[in-house]
Amino acid sequence: MHPTPRGTGWIEVITGSMFSGKSEELIRRLRRAEYARQRIAVFKPALDDRFGAGEIVSRAAGRLASHAVRSAADIPALAADADVVGIDEAQFLGPDLVPVCERLADAGKRVIVAGLDQDFRGRPFEPIPDLMAVAEYVTKELAICVVCGNPANRSQRLVARDSRIVVGDTDAYEARCRRCFSADPPGVPLQSELGLEDAAASEDDQ
Repeated sequence: MHPTPRGTGWIEVITGSMFSGKSEELIRRLRRAEYARQRIAVFKPALDDRFGAGEIVSRAAGRLASHAVRSAADIPALAADADVVGIDEAQFLGPDLVPVCERLADAGKRVIVAGLDQDFRGRPFEPIPDLMAVAEYVTKELAICVVCGNPANRSQRLVARDSRIVVGDTDAYEARCRRCFSADPPGVPLQSELGLEDAAASEDDQ
């Protein structure tokens, strides 16, 4: 059990693969803050409209009303009166989210961020690794590998798309452990087959 900071803001990061319960844990913490009569402000990227635009939703059917924002820069003004700020699917908000979260914490707010720490190739998925470095608390959630039942920390893409960001659910991804994970989805060129110029072009397209 960690001591709770007093007289200052702080950052909490909840991370892990898809289907690991990140949103559920975020909602749980925000509900507890509401029970304590703290003012909360909740955000999600407008890009992620899988479960509707006006709320964050967990697979355990937890729901909280939220603001859909197009960039991290939209958050501070909307969170001005909040004691606790929750941000879901943070990997879609890009590197600008890091200074925004630091600014909110420096202003005395508790900032709780949930998002993927690895992309579909198993590489660090910014900005989550950078947020983990500056956060006071980091929680890494694990899913269950659908192939062998081991603890899973990777998101296996099932569709032939090479873009780093492909919004999807069980139709496009499943949880895999280290042993069962493949960094090369079906129909996508193997990383070893990509030349340096092709790899750079692929990243630019994202």
